[in-house]
Amino acid sequence: MRDLKRTASGGLLAMASVTACAATYDSLPAPAASYGEKQEYELYLSVSVNGNILAGAVPVKVNAGHYWIAASVLQQAHIPLQTGDALVDVTTLPSVKVEYDQPGQILKLQVPDKWLPEQHIGGTTEQPGQTAISSPGILFNYDAYSLFSSGGSQTTSTFTETRLFGPPGVLSNNAVIRQNWSSTGYEQQGYMRYDTLWKYSDSDQMISYQAGDVVSNALTWSSSVRMGGLRLSRNFSVRPDLVTYPLLNLSGSAAVPSSVDLFINGYKSSAAQINGGPYTLTNVPWISGAGEATVVTTDALGRQVSTSIPFYVSNTLLREGLSDFDFTLGALRNNYGIRSADYGAGAVSAIYRYGFNNWLTLSTHTEDREGLTNAGIGSDIGVGNLGTLSLSGSASRGEGDGNQFTSGYSYYGSSWGVSYQHIRRSAGYDNLSTYGSTATLSRQSDQATLSLSPWGRTLGSFSIGYFDIKAEDNSRTRLLNLSWSRGLWLSSSLSLSVNRDLQEGSYASMLQVIIPFDSQTSVQLSGQRASAGQWGENISVSRSAPAEGGLGWNLAHSIGGDNYSQADLTWINRVSTLSGGYYGSRDDRHSWFEAAGSVVLMDNSLFFARQINDAFIVVSTGNYPNIAVNYENRKVGVTDKNGHLLIPWATAWYPGKVTLDTLPLPTDTEALTVEKRIAVREGSGALVDFPVNRVRSATLVFVDARGQPLPVGTPVEEVNSKQRGLVGYDGVVWFSHLGRHNEVKINAGELRCSVQFELPSSTPVPQRIGPVSCPS
Repeated sequence: MRDLKRTASGGLLAMASVTACAATYDSLPAPAASYGEKQEYELYLSVSVNGNILAGAVPVKVNAGHYWIAASVLQQAHIPLQTGDALVDVTTLPSVKVEYDQPGQILKLQVPDKWLPEQHIGGTTEQPGQTAISSPGILFNYDAYSLFSSGGSQTTSTFTETRLFGPPGVLSNNAVIRQNWSSTGYEQQGYMRYDTLWKYSDSDQMISYQAGDVVSNALTWSSSVRMGGLRLSRNFSVRPDLVTYPLLNLSGSAAVPSSVDLFINGYKSSAAQINGGPYTLTNVPWISGAGEATVVTTDALGRQVSTSIPFYVSNTLLREGLSDFDFTLGALRNNYGIRSADYGAGAVSAIYRYGFNNWLTLSTHTEDREGLTNAGIGSDIGVGNLGTLSLSGSASRGEGDGNQFTSGYSYYGSSWGVSYQHIRRSAGYDNLSTYGSTATLSRQSDQATLSLSPWGRTLGSFSIGYFDIKAEDNSRTRLLNLSWSRGLWLSSSLSLSVNRDLQEGSYASMLQVIIPFDSQTSVQLSGQRASAGQWGENISVSRSAPAEGGLGWNLAHSIGGDNYSQADLTWINRVSTLSGGYYGSRDDRHSWFEAAGSVVLMDNSLFFARQINDAFIVVSTGNYPNIAVNYENRKVGVTDKNGHLLIPWATAWYPGKVTLDTLPLPTDTEALTVEKRIAVREGSGALVDFPVNRVRSATLVFVDARGQPLPVGTPVEEVNSKQRGLVGYDGVVWFSHLGRHNEVKINAGELRCSVQFELPSSTPVPQRIGPVSCPS
């Protein structure tokens, strides 16, 4: 009890002391203000604009809830300023919201989206891509065909094409040599030339220059003609990356950084990350017709905004500002395929198209020869999402005056499409296509087609076509075509078609079933019926020859009429395509044989290959054989004994990827480059070098006087090649590209030594030298 009293009295004493102290210091000044309560101070903060953080820390002056930032920083962030002050109080800017995130040390600015720069996602470049090359060389294509008939006659024809190519362009000539034998004797048909032409294409200007046997270009309402002369024309094919028609551009705006997903007709097309602000999507796939695009934006919190837009893309229009033209001057060619060189009157033909905007393309055409002038204008009009309308009018002046008017409309959607074209010509209308021939232009033509697939695979696809043509002599042809097709199990299909001649009242129909066994083999069953009571049933079994080489065959038999039969065999190999077969009926039988291929002279070497229709590539590995070569990730073959391989199917102007498989190479072999992208000019060949060299290499082991490996990192030098290296673990150092005579030395501090050695020209594994003692 006494202790408790003592403690209580002590506590009272302490409380009294504290009270006394408080009374004593009651007049002291208030404590100093904290850092955040100062009138003005400076912070280095991250600054974000609509969620996009600017690079680096930005000095920010703070005073009573106001924030001053350098005007240059705001201008870089695309924030418009009304004053020329060096420092700007962002809290006073109109339409700007300011928030200071103290834990994150971020000053957040929210500005109107329209202030920020527009972002173009996936935009196509207007600059030419990789320059296409053409190496000097000669190509000879051949296709020999022989036909033997049961009556004793025989026909042999050999088509030839010769090309001389290089940087100045391609000079080509194609012709056919025919010989006929009949039961009464030999008939010499001789040599028939088709075309001789020089062509050069400028990929930068997208212009082609031609001289020789040329074919003029035409519009949908004009005609092409053959001439011997000169041709200057636009060539869009030199730019495989260029889309000539207006593509779908989708624009929008994001308040904060987001991801943007694009869906076309329900299928995801692309995805991209964007900053806050307006954006335009130009990475739309190359599509045409009607559809629906859906843009889905997702911010960092997972909030999504989805917008669907119907569209219609027409590939008959030219993109705004793009032009197409063709100018051909020369002598009209007559009897093509009948005579080698039959040229008539001089003539000129020209067309020009211009994309006035993305929904209107204007066109004009003119042609002239002695006694005839023809000129006209036309337009292709995009009618919003309703399709494309085409109109044209032209007039001719010559022996008789006349005019032509055309109109057309087309619409293609995902489940249906329709097209219509009408042409009307007066009696005196003429153009270059009828010069020197008995052919005449029709007086009137109407063509209409309708395709339907309203329920996809459920009911199949329907199509209807109507054709009404009135000739110059007022005779008329009217045809109606009805067809239906439907997919069955796996990849099988069933189709039915009926053709009706409305003028004569006759008809013909066919029912067909195709059943594939695999990607190359299929069976086809069909039956035909005509209004005259004619009928026929056909069965065929075929297997296509693999593109990489192999056998293909076809067997067919027809019941009804003459009981027609057919059998043929095709063998594709690296140097040619060989085929032969039989066809005919019991009383009229024919057998045939065909051989096609090519011969190429390039890089002082001769190559035999399949027929080369366009561009090709010759790979050279510097006389190193048996190296596997791939084109666009597809194995083509291995290099021959001279280190060459010919790739016969390169796509002109497209930068295809050529790679070497060097993994199986021995260690004494080095390929400096194993991958290249090569674009080849049309009709040409490109020589692509992949230097493969044999190298001498050696592994040296250095030890000290006690036989212990030298320290890791000790510098080493090969004297002759000036190569430098460092000693690795276990005293090992490796050198390549050595000569026959070599000297390696160490001169590091107290370590001084050298070793000389010789290497053979080739070794399957690096030579091991040492251990070499290097005492200190």
